[in-house]
Amino acid sequence: MSAENISSGKTILLGVTGSIAAYKAADLASQLVKLGHQVHVIMTGEAQEFITPLTLQTLSRQAVITRLADEKNSWQPGHIHLADSADLLLIAPATANIIAKLAHGIADDALSSIALATRAPLLIAPAMNGNMWQHPATVYNVEILSERGTHFIGPEKDGMLACGYEGAGRLWPVTGILEDVTKTLSAKK
Repeated sequence: MSAENISSGKTILLGVTGSIAAYKAADLASQLVKLGHQVHVIMTGEAQEFITPLTLQTLSRQAVITRLADEKNSWQPGHIHLADSADLLLIAPATANIIAKLAHGIADDALSSIALATRAPLLIAPAMNGNMWQHPATVYNVEILSERGTHFIGPEKDGMLACGYEGAGRLWPVTGILEDVTKTLSAKK
């Protein structure tokens, strides 16, 4: 099934965390919007060190959420409304940090708070140093989330990593992530 077959008009929350692969979130957001989806980007503080919110705001055509403290326009918590309206929460790239937070119910930033509040399917595309990916703590956290129904795509098993290592840890290709989004949204019907 190709990305072109994704049924349009879904609300996708795109979480972006502090990985060098964060720049690929721009292509991902752009492709999802071209397919007719409403894309809302939630960035961690660390992600903003790699790519600016303005880039993702322009490509998604939506305001980017970076902090819950910015919600001062209404008495209603906007992040809860966003969590309720989501058809899918996609975190790409996902660091070991966000995986650990989600596995253990820690909600100390906008992304982890929204992730805990949504009942939408969760699709995680990890990207990190191979030693971090294979660390027993990360392996255990992935198992916990998988048992709860979270789907993981990647990371790639082989390749040169930004840290200079070679092996597992690279973000899955954007086209592959889009294909997994297709499958997840199709299964949700």
